[in-house]
Amino acid sequence: MTEILFDTHAHLGLESFFEKDLKAVIRRADAAGVKYIATVGIDLPESRKAVAIASRHDGIYAIVGVHPHEAKGVTDEVLEEMARLARHEKVVAYGEIGLDFYRNHSPRHTQMAVFREQVRLARELKLPIVIHDRDAHAETVKILKEEKADEVGGIIHCFSGDVRMAWDCIAMGFFISIPGTVTFKKARQVHEVVREVPLDYLLVETDCPYLTPVPHRGKRNEPAYVRFTAMAAAALKKRPFEEVAAATTANARRVFNLDHSAS
Repeated sequence: MTEILFDTHAHLGLESFFEKDLKAVIRRADAAGVKYIATVGIDLPESRKAVAIASRHDGIYAIVGVHPHEAKGVTDEVLEEMARLARHEKVVAYGEIGLDFYRNHSPRHTQMAVFREQVRLARELKLPIVIHDRDAHAETVKILKEEKADEVGGIIHCFSGDVRMAWDCIAMGFFISIPGTVTFKKARQVHEVVREVPLDYLLVETDCPYLTPVPHRGKRNEPAYVRFTAMAAAALKKRPFEEVAAATTANARRVFNLDHSAS
């Protein structure tokens, strides 16, 4: 197997899913050609776990930040500790941050205020930003523009917007990350985005343990399965799988500023 894949968004620190078999999960990923994984924090404790996991494994990197679900618990002290953690050598981005107006686990006004604070922090740290956006497309784009997120760019994780939104985000220096939903027959908007957005701006991810692609839908997701997402993207773009694997991996290395390193 010569294709190398980069799962740009995994949650390997979620103990209820991966505590007992994390080593086996990583071995299966490697066997499937997934040589690079970004494991993502959703709050301070999970961000610490992400850094710890990345520190123990070559090819695994950490992303730290506070998810909009957890925005109500953010204090100045939390942001100060997050800034310290974000300076670790294996941290490649700040996130996942943003807005979730579907579940509203934190009040919307709190989500927006914390989102703005964390975009500013990422700019200070000069780290790309990983965005969570669910049912808040217009508000997400507005805040990114107003907070000058284009200075660092980043990733729109689990992209769920339309082609027009994709181009708005690309114009700000963001990559469009495609999850396992692209393998679902009824996910027509995601299919259109993959067809229309140039390969130079696409990434693939699992968001594991969630959003498991076909043919494993209904089971726990894991980084090895990002291969099925890349295969679906290749089919939609009518491009060889090897080309899509190479391009999305190169894109990930570029957004995470890993091109200077052979790691």
